Amino acid sequence: MAFAAADPVLAAPILAEGTRFRVRSLRLEPGQTTLLQSHLHRSEHWVVVEGTAEITVGVRSRLAGEGEAVHIPLGQPHRLENPGRLPATLIAVETGCYLGADDVIRHE
Repeated sequence: MAFAAADPVLAAPILAEGTRFRVRSLRLEPGQTTLLQSHLHRSEHWVVVEGTAEITVGVRSRLAGEGEAVHIPLGQPHRLENPGRLPATLIAVETGCYLGADDVIRHE
């Protein structure tokens, strides 16, 4: 796995934000992956809008292509990886009572 200098989720632009939600546009280059992490106060919903992503939730991984979505329940370890040769773009919707950057538990 090739890790970026910074986790792509943290660098992802915020498209919309409210009291209990945030929407980000995530872009992963070929071979790029995010850190395995979980959150105590939020769940996430990812929709692949371009390319292919390998999405791990808990101990299960699956490939998701354009138009496919995956729900990440609160507390579940999760990660994204781009196994393809083209960039992958996802829309991430985060919902919960607290969306702070410190609500991240690293599992690696």
